[in-house]
Amino acid sequence: MRIFGRAGSVPPDVVARAGLARGESPLAHAEARDGSWLLGTRSRLVLVRPAGLVSLPWEQVEAADWDRDSGRLRVSEVGDYGQRRASYSFDMDEPRLLLQLVRERVTNSVVLQRRVTVRGRQGFLVIARRNPAGGELAWMHEYDAGVDPTDPEVQRLAEAALREARAEVGD
Repeated sequence: MRIFGRAGSVPPDVVARAGLARGESPLAHAEARDGSWLLGTRSRLVLVRPAGLVSLPWEQVEAADWDRDSGRLRVSEVGDYGQRRASYSFDMDEPRLLLQLVRERVTNSVVLQRRVTVRGRQGFLVIARRNPAGGELAWMHEYDAGVDPTDPEVQRLAEAALREARAEVGD
């Protein structure tokens, strides 16, 4: 069933380079001005770029920001604290259908999101995400600027919040 794209509208060589599994097909797609293709499937976002292939399960997509004025789409991955997050930019005409799919898939990957205050208004989120196509939960913390995850008190709070959240969702 195709709800976001038309059958046959992605060139066969792009589909071949995307490494889609048997039965996996693009639900939505967009072509960038540099010849890159973005293919959204049921389980992942596939970036078929001239420089290579990137496959992002939906629960690993942190954000996809569209700037209509510049015609630029920026996709960023979930990352580890203190590490630079991988991100990819694409200049393109408005990728409306792809953006709808990305929004739906990323939103549906969030199973639980709980705010924990450390001091004042600063704190962190405990987040559980699961690929909308199924699979294991991915657990993560997202720390506010100024909150040090290596601080023993922050670690204690983070571990307790994670235990509580796991118990709540049965993981």
